[in-house]
Amino acid sequence: MSAKKRTSKSLRRPARPSTAPKVAERSASPSEDAKRIALAAAQAALDKKASGIEILDVTGKVDYADYLVLMTGQSDRHVAAIADAVEDVVGKQGWRAISVEGLPRGQWVLIDFVDVVVHVFQEDTRALYDLDGLWMDARRIRVSDPVPGPGPV
Repeated sequence: MSAKKRTSKSLRRPARPSTAPKVAERSASPSEDAKRIALAAAQAALDKKASGIEILDVTGKVDYADYLVLMTGQSDRHVAAIADAVEDVVGKQGWRAISVEGLPRGQWVLIDFVDVVVHVFQEDTRALYDLDGLWMDARRIRVSDPVPGPGPV
């Protein structure tokens, strides 16, 4: 019996090093590109008459973005029009969304630009999820700030 135990132990394979991809560490300060994207998204929303536009600096508070851009539309069609305008304006500056969620219903559309996540809500949905309150300690960026320099070519 002890021979079997020795044999099974000797047949064990050595542990393999992990092949899982390493997660990149996020910087302590937001990138200038992220700020440009957030400001461009806010400007596109203003042009489509969105209300309650806020840019929240969540750098160091979350690992998935530097900025959250929150805004409100008046109807499902208005929310969809704002989301389309944001995607179009930011896209023309050279950045593409990696994901757009919620367009069929138009209650809450999320547009993910990697370092910037844009949320376009209808008023009741925005009040229900209260991201403004959830991130009340996040620094706010004035929407009227000019967009610094041109985007990537």
